[in-house]
Amino acid sequence: MNNSILPTYNRSKLSFKRGQGSWLETSDGTRYLDFGSGIAVNSLGHCHPKLVKALEKQSKMLWHTSNLHNIEQQEKLADFLVKNSFGEKVFFTNSGAESVECAIKMARKYHYEKGNSKKNKIITFKGSFHGRTLATIAATGDKKLTNGFGPKLQGFVTMSPVDLETIHKMETARFAAVLVEPIQGEGGIRCFHHSFLNELRALCDQYDMLLIFDEVQCGIGRTGALFAYEKYNVIPDIMTVAKGLGGGFPIGACIATKKASSGMDKGSHGSTFGGNPLACSVANAVLTEITKAGFLNSVIQKSIILWQNLARLIDQYPHIYTEIRGDGMMLGVKCAIKNSYIIETAYSERLLLVPAADNVVRILPPLNITMKDVALGIKKLERVAIALEEAKDYHDKAFPRYQRYQHRRT
Repeated sequence: MNNSILPTYNRSKLSFKRGQGSWLETSDGTRYLDFGSGIAVNSLGHCHPKLVKALEKQSKMLWHTSNLHNIEQQEKLADFLVKNSFGEKVFFTNSGAESVECAIKMARKYHYEKGNSKKNKIITFKGSFHGRTLATIAATGDKKLTNGFGPKLQGFVTMSPVDLETIHKMETARFAAVLVEPIQGEGGIRCFHHSFLNELRALCDQYDMLLIFDEVQCGIGRTGALFAYEKYNVIPDIMTVAKGLGGGFPIGACIATKKASSGMDKGSHGSTFGGNPLACSVANAVLTEITKAGFLNSVIQKSIILWQNLARLIDQYPHIYTEIRGDGMMLGVKCAIKNSYIIETAYSERLLLVPAADNVVRILPPLNITMKDVALGIKKLERVAIALEEAKDYHDKAFPRYQRYQHRRT
């Protein structure tokens, strides 16, 4: 452990030196199959040749000029996103949290400019995750994220998804927007049904609220559509994306209709690094690959194979795996034992997984993972289940036995 680094992460003991495709490699040459993709970031795997080429080419020409000037690569990326989405305007950021911050400001400014300065509250949902800034943790409302960082930013009302009827009884004249992840990622890969999202759209139209989709994790091809809203056939007013957009290079975007973005005039928002030439060049290369003919269909086909095999594992190992959730290559498996046991045992099988709330393990492979690596990942997940079944006990008191298994494997 490095004492110079702020200890805010519960890191594993692993450290990787290089990556290629769906694989990461440590300094001693040990290879790990990456079913986490840097938490849905490495959309095209590690060191994709087209992304490397785009980065190398741009790095030799121009890195940064600031948004005081026109940026050719940014304009190209904005045009691409507008052409391939409901959006008409784009603001570029460096992360998902920044994109959500922009969406929050945009929604409030829209109503302010219409003369409704008190229409500034935003509805969010339990189990959500929108980032780590003061505004986005307030939007989430989770005490684990907000404790110690008070006073909490006001203006957010966190609801249970089953309580939509209560919106009709609320003081709707005060509400500016509804902010929702179509699929909750950190919250445990919880998919909202299309009927729920359609109802949100109707409520927003009825009460003059803007609908914001947080697609930071579920967007950019992760569900088998370029954007998740396309699969639900529900069009938001504002959408946030990041993670997979840069394929590993930091970039985010807030995409909106002209109407929703109409309040954002000169000087109302800004970013020093957002939309810089390096980031936009890589993102353009990512989107070029993902929107190639047949690419998204292959994501769907591989996700079907993953789903079918995960269902088989649940049938065979119900004391380990209990439920599949998700869509496309954004899948989660609810666990019968602590998800940390599964993730730690997976390290011994040279497989990388990602934890989530509600005792879920996330399965987020690169979108271009090969069928061979999909099959191998399933075999590794099965070996994890067999190893934990052999522990004969699935409670905390069994952990010493589990550790002995770990020692034996490593």
